[in-house]
Amino acid sequence: QVQFVESGGGLVQPGGSLRLSCAASGIILSIYVMEWYRQAPGIQRELVARIDSAGNTIYAESVKGRFTISRDNTKNMVYLQMNRLKPEDTAVYYCKLAGPNNYWGQGTQVTVSS
Repeated sequence: QVQFVESGGGLVQPGGSLRLSCAASGIILSIYVMEWYRQAPGIQRELVARIDSAGNTIYAESVKGRFTISRDNTKNMVYLQMNRLKPEDTAVYYCKLAGPNNYWGQGTQVTVSS
């Protein structure tokens, strides 16, 4: 059974940093494209970043230059390093296996507030 478990969220002041982790089980991540999404209250879930098996990445315009997605295939993990956080980054963050499937984690809350 494929499972993703996110961690690393929390409360941070504007300008601060967080590193989110996504631990995978039931799947060998190295051959798959992985994504981070986020959803704020009342707003549609949006794609934040994507990384393919070769390590190529794409980012939403709103996070370019501030967020970095990475993977450690030896640990079956995907990460999202978030720097220079803004209040509008506040959301629940999810990792997901790319593609038409329902393989989502449970999410981790990120709150950016002073």
